[in-house]
Amino acid sequence: MVTGAGGALGSDLVALLTAPGAPPTDSVVALARADLDVTDDGAVRGAVRAWAGAGEGPAVLVNAAAYTAVDRAETDPDAAAAAWAANADAPGLLARACAEVGAAMVHVSTDYVLGPLPDGVRRPLEPGDPLGPQGVYARSKLAGEERVRAALPDAHHVVRTAWVYGATGANFVRTMARLARERDTLDVVDDQHGSPTWSADLAAGLVALARSPAPAGTRHAAGGGATTWCGLARAVFAELGADPERVRPCDTAAFPRPAPRPAWSVLGDASWRAAGLAPLPPWRDALHAAVTRHPDLLLG
Repeated sequence: MVTGAGGALGSDLVALLTAPGAPPTDSVVALARADLDVTDDGAVRGAVRAWAGAGEGPAVLVNAAAYTAVDRAETDPDAAAAAWAANADAPGLLARACAEVGAAMVHVSTDYVLGPLPDGVRRPLEPGDPLGPQGVYARSKLAGEERVRAALPDAHHVVRTAWVYGATGANFVRTMARLARERDTLDVVDDQHGSPTWSADLAAGLVALARSPAPAGTRHAAGGGATTWCGLARAVFAELGADPERVRPCDTAAFPRPAPRPAWSVLGDASWRAAGLAPLPPWRDALHAAVTRHPDLLLG
């Protein structure tokens, strides 16, 4: 079962699970927001029971549903409530429903739950590093992690990722491609570091994890390597054949936002490798593959 199946990541998960060559024993139930309100306990329990009862063999629910309007959640009380319902309450409901039917759960979380390393250390972040969520979105996502672990202590996979962009919907890559055509120069933040992640690569990793014998736990999965938002924007310009130097670096203070962003959210792959899983491709290779496969990303 895939919840959040209408989003960029959910769409990639469903496409991968139902592609020609997928295991013939797989039975896939894809539920978008219109199909299931993941914040409704009765609806969740009913959907999970029907799904688990209709299948044979191991059952795994992959939760790709989330509220991601991080700035709106800081300024709008209704948005904050929606963020908490989708990111904290819903994962708990899904996990408890999975526990009732003996299903496992793969839950997608975020780099926002992590805190800074001590004394300004800069190295890839691993699951055991300090937590430090700032803002409604970050706190709601951490609460969701905790509820999944509590309900499914031996059958959960919490996967933190970062800087995800996909073939559908609004995202940073698409926005930079549009601005490349609209502006001569562009100022982009250069003091936030992260690991850009192509949603199709993340989907493949999540499916591999779901099918693996890896024990329950929390792991990180993101594009390999690191860059800044400015570096990612320059890479988008390069893919367009535009001069990357048209993208000018600036600091976070130049673009104040309601929700604080992590200055360092480069995710390591040690936990992923330790589970016997292949790490996601390097972010720059993934970007080139993404725009080659989906040239409409560069249409903005």
